Amino acid sequence: MTALLTPVNGCKKAPDASAAGAGMQAMPVTTQAVAEQSVQQSSDFVATIKSRRSVTIMPQVDGNITQILVKSGDHVRAGQPLVIIDPRHQQSTVDAQLATEKQKKALYDYNTLQIERQRKLFAAGIISRDALDQAEQAFRNTRADWESAIATRKSLEDQLAWYHVNAPFDGIVGDIPVHLGDYATPSTALTTLDENKDLEAYIYVPTERGPDVRNGLGVQLLDSTGKVLETTAVDFLSAQVDSQLQGILLKAPVRSRADALRTAQMVNARVIWRTATQPVVPVLAVVRQGGQAFVFLAAKQPDGHFVAQQTAITLGETVANGYAVTSGVKAGDKVITSRTQYLVDKMPIVPMG
Repeated sequence: MTALLTPVNGCKKAPDASAAGAGMQAMPVTTQAVAEQSVQQSSDFVATIKSRRSVTIMPQVDGNITQILVKSGDHVRAGQPLVIIDPRHQQSTVDAQLATEKQKKALYDYNTLQIERQRKLFAAGIISRDALDQAEQAFRNTRADWESAIATRKSLEDQLAWYHVNAPFDGIVGDIPVHLGDYATPSTALTTLDENKDLEAYIYVPTERGPDVRNGLGVQLLDSTGKVLETTAVDFLSAQVDSQLQGILLKAPVRSRADALRTAQMVNARVIWRTATQPVVPVLAVVRQGGQAFVFLAAKQPDGHFVAQQTAITLGETVANGYAVTSGVKAGDKVITSRTQYLVDKMPIVPMG
């Protein structure tokens, strides 16, 4: 009975069947039949959530910032003013052009009256055709000058509107690195604007998985506790390898509520390569020796008794409270789930389950 109660070091050589049978009393153990389950073969990566509509707001003109009308995190509507750049210089230019336009209009109005007089004088035979032609040309020139002044004034007014930097679409304002009084140019980043919908998960997978990547691969987005936030699928596969990350970019659409996932958020992404039916053994049945995983099977002998048969297995994915097994056991095998720390190969047992 002493040999029965003392744990056996897994690194020691197991006794042969005759020795075990001669000196050991059968140990009661619990067993469980190996069942086949649908198992996902997957890999976990870090994904970044990005919006399909995300822009850096930059001005189209130069000038000092006179007003910042929003703060980081504000929800804004399309067309809503964000930043105002000092428009006084441009306003002066518009006013000057408006005065020029009025001058051109007055000259055009005068020549409109003059051409009517010249036409009447020509009809009465008082002036020559050449004189009339010169008057007609002067009239057309003043009209063209006036129309050109109108176009210039409208263009300057359009440019004046650029001094009010507005939101191009509904979105959330990001960081605002500029301050009142700063001098802005068309290369100055005023802020960012993200539309917190039509999101995508950006996932980079190692190049060695290149043969496995394809559109339609299942993707699970997980929070830090492993809870599945959303199940989606790859709908974009980059044809190029990222030279810095040495990875292949996959994209998957995200349709969660706006408060569940946000732009620039990093989450865990589980890419499901394939699903296959495999034997699954309970976690309690698995023992390890020197890095190798084993289970003990309840093996029936010719005399009707049972012994613990130590069997090497290859573990696959974790499935709830078990492991998928790629080799070593098959469906229907009886694995021992209790007292495995006391078992040795060929040890007599009494299966209880």
